[in-house]
Amino acid sequence: MATPQKITPFLWFNQEAEEAANLYISLFEDSKILSLSRYGDAGPGPKGSVMVVDFQLAGQRFQALNGGPHFKFTEAISLAVSCDSQEEVDRLWSRLTANGGQESQCGWLKDRFGLSWQIIPSRFQQMMQDKDPKRTQRVVQAMLTMKKFDIARLEEAYAQK
Repeated sequence: MATPQKITPFLWFNQEAEEAANLYISLFEDSKILSLSRYGDAGPGPKGSVMVVDFQLAGQRFQALNGGPHFKFTEAISLAVSCDSQEEVDRLWSRLTANGGQESQCGWLKDRFGLSWQIIPSRFQQMMQDKDPKRTQRVVQAMLTMKKFDIARLEEAYAQK
């Protein structure tokens, strides 16, 4: 029997928890809805409406609550995704900014539900671990001009002499 996950991110939505979970599971392998619980007679949501969605993204368990409009997401918390290719960066960026999502800078975006994401190429992370501070500085300078990461431009900055 697998050990249960000790810490589970818990996301508060107004009334879009199931919709958000369905979008998120469509983006990553090893993702699925695990369970739904519904409001009963005691509320506070309408009887029969979704209260909590338990779901898994890339093997990581999450919970989402339809808790009403009392709390909103901020950039103080984000989900960081390590991407293996430009194609993966482009696909996630496109899907997460669709239908009202917002691009930010340096690989950050907000999806249409207001949740912040960082879509980061794993190659960028490797470049930032280089021992040559001039190389890493050039990569940082290139990154600061980007909204969505462009791996080819990062590679150009990294390779400059």
